[in-house]
Amino acid sequence: MSHKHDAMIEKIYAHPIAANVDWKKLSSALEHFGATIDTSHHGRAKIVLNGAELAISTPHHGHDIESKDDIMALRHFLEAQGIKPTV
Repeated sequence: MSHKHDAMIEKIYAHPIAANVDWKKLSSALEHFGATIDTSHHGRAKIVLNGAELAISTPHHGHDIESKDDIMALRHFLEAQGIKPTV
């Protein structure tokens, strides 16, 4: 795993919950792990990884995901798929 992808995964698992996760960097990291991401015109993204699905809101303005609920859902989703920080 590259340093950039590892840093993004660490940010998802950070305490306190990060409120400024860059959507483009997150998408790149998830695709690195084999996820497919389908974005809709309604501000939602469906992430599919190992047959599991998660839908989260995409940023409306700017580039960051600011919903802590979406970050927590993503954290639980990644943990269930066996993706954790290497530290």
